[in-house]
Amino acid sequence: MIVWKSLLRVVPPLALVALAVAPSLPVTRSAGADAAPVTHVIRPGDTLSAIAYRYGIGTADLRKWNTLADADLISVDGLLRLTPPAGTLPPWRSRVETVTAEEANGNPTRKCPVPAGDLRRIWVRYLDFTGVPHDGTIIMHRDLVTATRKSFAALYRLRFPILVMQPASVNMPGLTDKSILTSGYECRYVAGTTRWSQHSYGRAIDVNPRQNPMIRGDYLDPPRSEPWIPRDQYLPGMLHGDGAVAAFTDNGFYWGGRWKTLKDYMHFSPNDL
Repeated sequence: MIVWKSLLRVVPPLALVALAVAPSLPVTRSAGADAAPVTHVIRPGDTLSAIAYRYGIGTADLRKWNTLADADLISVDGLLRLTPPAGTLPPWRSRVETVTAEEANGNPTRKCPVPAGDLRRIWVRYLDFTGVPHDGTIIMHRDLVTATRKSFAALYRLRFPILVMQPASVNMPGLTDKSILTSGYECRYVAGTTRWSQHSYGRAIDVNPRQNPMIRGDYLDPPRSEPWIPRDQYLPGMLHGDGAVAAFTDNGFYWGGRWKTLKDYMHFSPNDL
């Protein structure tokens, strides 16, 4: 029996329901049972020419639609568009802001282990599950600003998709389940303990929690993540050791997917805890 960490529910926009919930396909499809796939998740052994042949499109078109130069390599876990985009893929960008205690914690008097003055809001550009770019934020400790920016720049370069980041009201209007957010700082204890989480210090990042759940015995977090438990699948937003994980581990983060006592596939932190 699965023990749920929370009972929050999500009702994402209709265009994203199949992408966030249906786990059975390595590609995402437009509306309609017989519609052609619109994206392809890169798996081990894939080549650009083989992908193009599989879907009956030209390799040159595939490069053009994904803004790939001849020398660019595709990467496992990346997402390729299979249809012409509305415009060209904009360059990656980022900026950094300070945050107040109220912005960080919702309550300026809340006792948290790191002062708001040590935190930074980092804006990063990311691609959603349909390959559309958005600007999202993540709050981290100021010591990790550079590593965090480099990691998200690498994800963008690899075309790894992120379901949603703050501000959710802009990036996924109507979102009610904040457990699916890719996020960093959160003033909270480790689940089931009174020990501060690495998130409460701004030293941990959770990426696509629904697609990369934490599994400890019969405990699953977040809820309704059972379809993504088998890690031999290559579905939008899933992280694999031979794929997008390197965007973080190459920049000084450890991955919870390599832990022995439990598996936390969403989790990255500079401490291997």
